Amino acid sequence: MSSENENGGQVTIRHVAARAGVALSSVSRTLSGHPDVSPAMRAKVEEAVKALGYEPDFLAQSLRSGTTRNIGFIIRDIANPLFALVARACEQELRRNGYSMILMNSDGSVETESKNLMLLRRRRVDGVIASLVAEDSPYIKKTILSLRRPLVLLDRDMKDLNASAVITDHYTGVFEATKHLLDKGHRRIAFVTGSENVYTTRDRLRGYRAAFTAAGEEVSEKWMALGGFDPEYALVHTRNFLSKNPRPTAIIAGGIGSTAGSLRALNELEIEIGKDIAFVALDEWPLFDIFRPKISSVYRDAQAMGVEAAHLLLEMLNGKNPSESVIETKFTARTSSEGGL
Repeated sequence: MSSENENGGQVTIRHVAARAGVALSSVSRTLSGHPDVSPAMRAKVEEAVKALGYEPDFLAQSLRSGTTRNIGFIIRDIANPLFALVARACEQELRRNGYSMILMNSDGSVETESKNLMLLRRRRVDGVIASLVAEDSPYIKKTILSLRRPLVLLDRDMKDLNASAVITDHYTGVFEATKHLLDKGHRRIAFVTGSENVYTTRDRLRGYRAAFTAAGEEVSEKWMALGGFDPEYALVHTRNFLSKNPRPTAIIAGGIGSTAGSLRALNELEIEIGKDIAFVALDEWPLFDIFRPKISSVYRDAQAMGVEAAHLLLEMLNGKNPSESVIETKFTARTSSEGGL
């Protein structure tokens, strides 16, 4: 895009530099989001840009620099409130550093995810942040290796990739949640969550098993449904659990979709959480605090996840080696984990 000055000519970076009273290089560094620009210099340039109505030619900049200032962000489903918050925080942090973000949904499909990765490669994005559908797909791994771009994984653990990662310590929160239920006398604790082909489930399951072991109790596979994060999967399998005799006295729902599906099943059968059955949700979503009874939960900070993902990618773009950042989880007991016995 272009803009015109008061004489009808195109406004260029030279006009901005003259208006601001700074060097061309200073304007270029400011507009590219360079971190070493002082607040005073940035203010001068931004005032000149606004006054002149200057609009940078991003295509020309890309051709000159070999970069696009675009970052790809791939998730399973933006409808998940937690990942919507992660994406927003990430985009805000990238924007502050002069980058734009291209958001793509995989809709739980490995094939769609691969197509998204290839499209980002063709668009020549400078880097990619991804929460992959699965970690065990050779097809996805091959596609990722063909990117040859800095990569940050969100709660995923894939070997032999030169990638940074934002990892959540699910183990601690789930251990504490399961221990809380065991301490109250529960033994038939149903666990409904996604497949073990992602780190998130494996780490949660590790915490669940460890709590039983620490209590000197045996873990029963019949109380586990590990196959999908979507509400429909949790709805079907929670119904199945509740049809058993005896039925579970407590349920742990692993993820926002799982929580929605499990709560729907309980509501259909008019089973009251906190009274007829104990219930714990893994992850929270906006307006969670207005639920009645209040829901016991394991919380992870979506804002921190997004900001950390952006920081790790920016570090790699600046030449640093891949690294890992760990996000803590916290279990909070509320009314929903009462009752059930």
